[in-house]
Amino acid sequence: MIIASSNFRDEEYQEPRQILEGAGAEITVASSSLDLAKGVLGATAKPDILITDVRAADYDAILFIGGGGSRQYFDDADAHWIARQTVEEEKILGGICSACSILANAGVLKGKRATAFSSEGPNLKDKGANYTGADLEVDGKIITANGPQAAARFGQAILKALT
Repeated sequence: MIIASSNFRDEEYQEPRQILEGAGAEITVASSSLDLAKGVLGATAKPDILITDVRAADYDAILFIGGGGSRQYFDDADAHWIARQTVEEEKILGGICSACSILANAGVLKGKRATAFSSEGPNLKDKGANYTGADLEVDGKIITANGPQAAARFGQAILKALT
């Protein structure tokens, strides 16, 4: 799970994590800093590794977590490389809320059915995604969700894709 160092969306991190861990998944949290990351609503998360150390081949899925802080990765070369590598390695790639623009900006949503927080819809369209605005979209191994209200469904969809 890749989170912003501050202002990640609490539910979008916590709910999928609980669902995945509840099914026995091991979670590695990556961020731009190893300092305690803070969510919009006050949650905290201690990153395990830096985003620069993420290698898609080492994981079954890579999930970009939304919230306003995810904008720090919109034009981040490392984040884009991770998204592209995840697709090339045929691993599961997820994005929720604003973080879906990271995937769009990396070029991996071109021709894919995808959703995102409504403010990111135009960017997804501009980058060639088939933006739907739905709560959840699954197109092959790319799973996108549109915001905190879809966090549990996002986690369940990731779990289903892993099993």
